[in-house]
Amino acid sequence: MTKTCCFTGHRPNKLPWGKDENQSCCRRFKFELRDILERKIRYEKYSHFITGMAMGIDMIAAEMIIKLKKKHNITLEAAIPCEEQYRGWFKPYVDRYKAILEQCDKITYIKKHYTLDCMKKRNQYMVNSSDLVIAVWNKDPHSGTAQTINYAKLIDKKILILDVNLIAKNPINEIFPINGGVPISSCFPDDDHQD
Repeated sequence: MTKTCCFTGHRPNKLPWGKDENQSCCRRFKFELRDILERKIRYEKYSHFITGMAMGIDMIAAEMIIKLKKKHNITLEAAIPCEEQYRGWFKPYVDRYKAILEQCDKITYIKKHYTLDCMKKRNQYMVNSSDLVIAVWNKDPHSGTAQTINYAKLIDKKILILDVNLIAKNPINEIFPINGGVPISSCFPDDDHQD
């Protein structure tokens, strides 16, 4: 049986590094996300991953899965809220979006055209289709990420919350012990993590 994981998280304007993914806090986040995903794939046998394809965390996670596909038998699905999702984006993000789509194993369009609820419907589709939701959240209770977390809780999905502000402020080994220990609870408040 395939175990599925989806991602939810903020766009660049709500991330500590903004659009500059070369900042040390973003590099640190990517390093830790890769480690978490490796463990989910190797030890918990997750093999299908779903991204919502928004700028920010969705794209970062998708690119991480694409890299991991080179060494693991895993698949990537793009859950796209509407066909014109990238309309109005700057060219570098459009190019990045298209490059990710070319490497997806499955593309699911939620709606043909933009509607007021297409993002919410996309998020619900991802959560409904997943066993695990990895949420990169800044604790803003009014964000789309918070709404997705609340929906996942409502339907009793397993949730791994990564506090992006905590990651940005602390050295790696204080958040994710380098000896393989259990991450501190403030970083993963809803995870029953037992590596």
